Amino acid sequence: MFFKKENTSNSIEYLIVGLGNPGRQYENTRHNAGFIALDYIADELGVKINKIKFKSTVGETNISGRRCLLMKPSTFMNLSGQAVTEAMRFYKIPPQKVIVLSDDISLDVGVIRIRRKGSDGGQKGLQSIIYLSGSDEFPRVKIGIGKKPHPDYELKDWVLSRFTDKDRKLIAERLPDIKGAVELIVDGDIDKAMNLYN
Repeated sequence: MFFKKENTSNSIEYLIVGLGNPGRQYENTRHNAGFIALDYIADELGVKINKIKFKSTVGETNISGRRCLLMKPSTFMNLSGQAVTEAMRFYKIPPQKVIVLSDDISLDVGVIRIRRKGSDGGQKGLQSIIYLSGSDEFPRVKIGIGKKPHPDYELKDWVLSRFTDKDRKLIAERLPDIKGAVELIVDGDIDKAMNLYN
């Protein structure tokens, strides 16, 4: 029987989505900053992201007393919206309860920006989610990966390049803040998250 009661302790209330590209060849690339952040959150919470569901690897956890699904889409960055909207439909989750962690080339490495909603800013994963969900009203935590080192540098080559040791350290230093921001957003206090971490 497929009927599911609303608001039971097992109901997923929030989706927390890390954006990136699946596969070993993309590990520790700049475009996978969202995956890196989500993996950190999962490790800190003792959660395994290892079940296959909604074109993603997923894991369930409680954050701020609310049931959350941690998601790493397996669709590749440009098609992230397929996975996210599938989970949104299944759990009847509104955009405002979908928290997306993504890389941002307009921010210096290690800078984070929390936004309540907004445009995709050229980020293809966000673009896909906005297009397929029909809404840009989902909170997001943008993780700075730095701008191209030279104007002639191909953007694709830049975002798919690996972090230097120095940059990886800068990202690692902000992972606890990203986790803190997600916890505050789930707790309904995005303003506090923006004040603390932006």
